[in-house]
Amino acid sequence: MTRSAVESSGRRFVVVLCHPLPDSFVRAAGDRAMRALASGGHGVEVLDLDAEGFNPLLSQTEWALRETGVPDTLTAHVDALRRATDLVLVYPTWYGGMPALMKGWFDRVWGRGVAWEIRRGSGRPRGLLRNITSVWVVTSHGSNRWVNFGQGEGGLRFVRRTLRLTCAPWIRTHWVAFYGNDSAEESERLAFLARVERVFAKA
Repeated sequence: MTRSAVESSGRRFVVVLCHPLPDSFVRAAGDRAMRALASGGHGVEVLDLDAEGFNPLLSQTEWALRETGVPDTLTAHVDALRRATDLVLVYPTWYGGMPALMKGWFDRVWGRGVAWEIRRGSGRPRGLLRNITSVWVVTSHGSNRWVNFGQGEGGLRFVRRTLRLTCAPWIRTHWVAFYGNDSAEESERLAFLARVERVFAKA
C-alpha cells in the first residue's frame, strides 16, 4: 500500500494468506477483506505463504539457534509483525485446524525474542508483540458448525487463547468463519463474501 494509506488511519494490517490455489474461495474472502481495508484508508501488508514458497519445517539447525532469534531468511516476516497494529489470518480449516503451512509459519517466525520472552527468575512467557491490538481470522470449514463444535473449534481456541496470551491479554479477536462449504450453495458463498467486506469496512 502507499505511504499515504498507512498515515491516513495510522493502522497497518498484516494479512497472512495460506491456500495453495490462487482462485480458492477463502482467498476470494481475503481479497474482499483487503479491498475493504484499503478503501478505509488502512495500511495493508501481505504475506502470501504459498506464493513465496514459505518452508514450514523447523529444522534441527534452526531449532538449535532459537535462543538467539530467527534466521535472516525470516527477517521480513518478523519486521512485518513488528510493524503491524492488526493481524489478519486467512486460511481454510482442515481437520479442525489451520493448514500445516500456516502452523509452520507460527512455529518458525513466532519464536523467542520475537513473539515472547521468559524473564529471569520467571518460568512464564511474556508476550512481546504488544503492538498488535487485534487479530482477525477469515476461514472456511468444509463441515457444518456442529461438527466443528464437536471437534473443539481448535482454530478459534488458538486465536482467543494462545495468540491473546502471546501478544497481550487485552487484544481484540475477530472470528469470521464460513461453515458447511462442502455443501453450500453459490448464493451462500456470495453472501459470506459480502459479509467479509462489511466486517472489514467497519474495522
